[in-house]
Amino acid sequence: MIEIGAVADDFTGATDLAIALRQRGFRAVVSVDDARLDPAELGDADAVVVALKTRTAPVSDAVAQSVRAVQALAALDARRYYVKYCSTFDSTPQGNIGPVLDAVLDELGETRTIVVPAFPDNGRTVYRGRLFVGDDLLEESPMRQHPLTPMTQSRLRDLLAPQTAREIREVGADAVWAGASALRRTLDESPAGYTVVDALTDADLETIATAVSDWRVVSGGAGLALGMTGPRPGTLSEIEVTRGRRLIVCGSASAKTRSQIAHAAQSLPTRKLDIERIAADPTQVVDDALEWIETLDAGEVPLIYTVGSLDDVRRGPDGNTVSGRIEEVLSAIVDRAVDRLGVRQVIVAGGETSGAVVQRLGIRRLWIGPRIAPGVCWSAADSAHGPVTIALKSGNFGADDMFTTAWRALDDHSH
Repeated sequence: MIEIGAVADDFTGATDLAIALRQRGFRAVVSVDDARLDPAELGDADAVVVALKTRTAPVSDAVAQSVRAVQALAALDARRYYVKYCSTFDSTPQGNIGPVLDAVLDELGETRTIVVPAFPDNGRTVYRGRLFVGDDLLEESPMRQHPLTPMTQSRLRDLLAPQTAREIREVGADAVWAGASALRRTLDESPAGYTVVDALTDADLETIATAVSDWRVVSGGAGLALGMTGPRPGTLSEIEVTRGRRLIVCGSASAKTRSQIAHAAQSLPTRKLDIERIAADPTQVVDDALEWIETLDAGEVPLIYTVGSLDDVRRGPDGNTVSGRIEEVLSAIVDRAVDRLGVRQVIVAGGETSGAVVQRLGIRRLWIGPRIAPGVCWSAADSAHGPVTIALKSGNFGADDMFTTAWRALDDHSH
């Protein structure tokens, strides 16, 4: 039996959750292959997080993948289930958060769960049912301009309502501040469906997690896990670090990643890929990038990115974004750099890009290591070309200097 079986809608979100679980005393592993959850490969894991690429997938695909993952976790006899989505509730009017939650509840024969995207350590809080990013309402934050999931509303009930037929209720901060027992009584009065719960601090998350500690299904961002208590006190963060060349690739268009790129460009060799060239001749773009890396000293850390400003976001002739092509190009660059150039330590920025890179490298498991920033860590993995040490970063996470300082965690925790 495992204590927690989780399904995450992208790869950076999966590592984000695994970090939080590990901080709280769970031995956590991220699985990239939900169809092959072999207990022998999972060792003594207390929590298994299945990383999917369902955030922007067609609704039917997202539902099918999520249900398959839940079935695989059920075969491991998971005691509880955790549906993990982004702390900024990234979604479209059609989904995929609501449809996936509906499907998971149906699969497990449950009728209700909580909705808690708050992650105060990263500035995501919920008050009076509204989601804030720092001091701004979600709809007034940079997420309003996200190229794939523009978030133009802040009230979670209004965001979720078009995605589900189930009833949605809100529970305010006063009920949380009354303590876990009182909150549980309030939640017990809730009808079947979804209850959006306010949370402004880690203490609030602990109160919420305690109140629903016997609920079979919970949902939220990674922050909710910071309120849980695992069977192994303390944080285990040692991993085997693979030595070799270093590389950073960025497919994220977020304001935070753009700030990180600008900071890194002051000291690191950088190469911006032209989006129109990616659309027209991706093979040549990959070849040129690999040749550029080869010209650099092996001790340098090259940074390759695609979006320096929102003006760089283009649309293809069919009206669809070229994000898929960007993922293909960046993942091909990483794959060939690991295979041919001796790159063994990689930072990937962007959830969709991270998923593409992990899949291209043939990685099936990520063993969670030292934390770089809230929601970001180094992981050890076996790729098709041998062991690698990799960090998967949500576009919105990390300090501005992360691309230059993240390597210190490897030097401090290697053995």
